[in-house]
Amino acid sequence: MILIALMGAFVGFSLLWVYQKRTGDSGIVDVAWSASVGIIASCFCWSAIGGNQTRRFLVAGLALLWAARLSWHVYQRLQKHSEDGRYVEMKQKWGDQTDKKMFRFYQFQAFASVLFALPMLIAAWNPTPFGMLDVIGIAIWFLALAGETIADRQLDSFRNNPSNKGQVCKQGLWRFSRHPNYFFEWIHWWSYVFLAVSYPIGWLSIVAPFAMLFFILRVTGIPPTERQALKSRGDLYRDYQRTTSAFFPWFPKSTSIN
Repeated sequence: MILIALMGAFVGFSLLWVYQKRTGDSGIVDVAWSASVGIIASCFCWSAIGGNQTRRFLVAGLALLWAARLSWHVYQRLQKHSEDGRYVEMKQKWGDQTDKKMFRFYQFQAFASVLFALPMLIAAWNPTPFGMLDVIGIAIWFLALAGETIADRQLDSFRNNPSNKGQVCKQGLWRFSRHPNYFFEWIHWWSYVFLAVSYPIGWLSIVAPFAMLFFILRVTGIPPTERQALKSRGDLYRDYQRTTSAFFPWFPKSTSIN
């Protein structure tokens, strides 16, 4: 089933690469990635015959709901704004090699979609009776989804106000973290660890939150997002960096630009 998922993902993201080449907007990959994780995870849950049935249906539902919310949010953002600055930066950096390297990037996203669906598969394989660890996992999932949804809506509300153009959002959750949406997205991946950990190989699911943390802190999350913010907001964002935690929510410092 994993091999079939990989093959399907590689084909699907190859077709998506052709589509983005025609439209000139590579951001569609962000919509496709979360959607593909949800679809692959639900297929994994369907195939995990030996797993606890309640947990299989639950994990499939949680994965699909997470994917639907995130994909729809990113899609709406694509409709309102020009191409994400991260992809503009990548194209400028790659120059004549853009098509080839973007294809590789899309194939990496295909591989990552299967990789991040594996914790759901492990949880679905778990044959142990439904218990307290599962309840904790569900509670983490709801907390994470609520936090990420609130953070996204607060940022959208700020951006939709014309008087905030060129300013930095410091409202709500954004007062305590420069990237609360990323923080709660990371928290979300711990829910599947608790759903899987009572299974002998369930500890392998911990790879997902650690991998997500690495990508957020070092690769495709915070670094390119902050570079774009510094380009567009300059000293205002530098002040925000000095006063506000990058990832983990914490009380802001009281330093500001004179």
